[in-house]
Amino acid sequence: MKFRISAAVLTIAFLFVWSVPAFAQHGRQPVSAPNGMVVSTQYLASEVGRDILQQGGNAVDAAIATAFALAVVHPSAGNIGGGGFLVYHGADGEVTAFNFREKAPMAATETMMLNDDGSIASENRHVNLLSTGVPGTVAGLVLAHERLGSLPWAMLVQPAVRLAEEGFPFTRNLSGFQNRLLDRVANDPIYQSSVDAFLKPGAETHEVGEMLIQSDLAETLKRIRDHGRDGFYAGQTARLIAEFMEEWGGLITEEDLAAYEAAEQDPLHGTYRGHDIYSMSPPSSGGIALITMLNILEAYDLADMGHNSAEYLHYLTEAMRRAYADRAQFVGDPAFNPDMPVDWLISKEHAADLRATIDADMKSESDSSAFNGLQPYESEETTHFSVVDADGNMVSLTYTLEFGYGNSIVVEGAGFLLNNEMGDFNPKPGYTDRRGNIGTDPNLVAPQKRMLSSMTPTIVAKDGHPMLAIGSPGGRTIINTVLQVVLNVIDHDMDVAQAVEAPRFHHQWLPDESRFEGGYFSQDTIDLYKRYGHRVSYRGSQGRAMGIYVDREQNLLFGSADSRSYKGRAVGY
Repeated sequence: MKFRISAAVLTIAFLFVWSVPAFAQHGRQPVSAPNGMVVSTQYLASEVGRDILQQGGNAVDAAIATAFALAVVHPSAGNIGGGGFLVYHGADGEVTAFNFREKAPMAATETMMLNDDGSIASENRHVNLLSTGVPGTVAGLVLAHERLGSLPWAMLVQPAVRLAEEGFPFTRNLSGFQNRLLDRVANDPIYQSSVDAFLKPGAETHEVGEMLIQSDLAETLKRIRDHGRDGFYAGQTARLIAEFMEEWGGLITEEDLAAYEAAEQDPLHGTYRGHDIYSMSPPSSGGIALITMLNILEAYDLADMGHNSAEYLHYLTEAMRRAYADRAQFVGDPAFNPDMPVDWLISKEHAADLRATIDADMKSESDSSAFNGLQPYESEETTHFSVVDADGNMVSLTYTLEFGYGNSIVVEGAGFLLNNEMGDFNPKPGYTDRRGNIGTDPNLVAPQKRMLSSMTPTIVAKDGHPMLAIGSPGGRTIINTVLQVVLNVIDHDMDVAQAVEAPRFHHQWLPDESRFEGGYFSQDTIDLYKRYGHRVSYRGSQGRAMGIYVDREQNLLFGSADSRSYKGRAVGY
């Protein structure tokens, strides 16, 4: 059979190829570039970061510009109303991290997530303004710039101002969000400011591809551009936040905003098969759990087992089970948990003790009676990006609003969405069940406390040089996504795109089941895996990993934007 291709089709194909920027990737093949690279979940933000690198900025400069751009073009997770973590490894060997996780307001209480009868009030946790923690993103980016930035601050915020003022093409995801807003505002006027921000005047909906202009957000970004930290935590923006909170029943005050401080702190350090692992320290649980699992697995010949074989999956599951149990029992904000045994948790000795409890032929049981608490639900709508500059400095940054679009509430007159991170605290002291409810003391609500997180921005180094920047969104699945990408690179010798694209699964201690990405694991493998006693369920995609690998022999950067993120791009120069 012969096929005939019309001239029009050829022309469209040519224009598509021609329009793809050089050194850009999305999918199963990595992109290479000699100088610098940004990999994020939204191509416009990746291009902003790449442009900053080309203008002489370093990796931190590009990360700041990318983060602000994502606050405009990826509002489901990019933010100035949320918080997160940044891990940095310099070409000179300097390693540090920045903690800009949100904090509970000063008026927060341990029982604020409960109804009068003691039941959990889901509205307080995820929906209304009581769900909002004091935002940390702007303070964290300012602190990182003060410590490690090189270009002027205003130069890094201006691209986001331009995107907000001039607009960007309305996306399919935003279409769904605008329709949800119309449904919500019909029942609750608090969402009117959100409708004003994301719909046309008169609540007219956008079509996909039309330009979304965010004038109020542009003005807020200008204040941040011109006044740095005080452009958000003081002055007009702070007044707008506090007045909105007071009008609609929130807790955050101007005093809360003025008191917020981001923190520079050491990342956690582990080793795995001759590599250095640098990942986020508490209040993120990501670094502890990742290093614990790697320590357990280091004793097994994973490569010989075969990638994603039933035996391989069994040992990964048992490592996951034990690391997530530790997470539930021990980890929270170190400022409120001074005796948290971090060094012991990430030690090789502790891993050996955990490994000794693993049966080669049978699964363990996750025992909900071991602890007494309630595990919060963590949304999967976070975002991660990775950056490497021409000098070899590397940044791995993950930040979030918690749910997609946070609590969907925009601050009136300020144009940005608020987080609902308070739901990451354990809402009810003293309650556990086998469905996954946990709530141990380290992560109970307290004024100015940072809630526990699973964000796992990670840098892998070899011989003192940063080699791999990786991270992902995905709630509690984040840690296991990062684990599997790291194993794919180190144990299975995959390139960064293969490592990112490979199918994934997740186990988190409770509930005691393994969730597999549907359609990617053979039934034979699943059947063999079940013979160990594991319970299996299926899900859609897991995570959207964004990675950069540095090949020192070729003097090239290789980047991969997970194809699970349909607008993601690795962009280099």
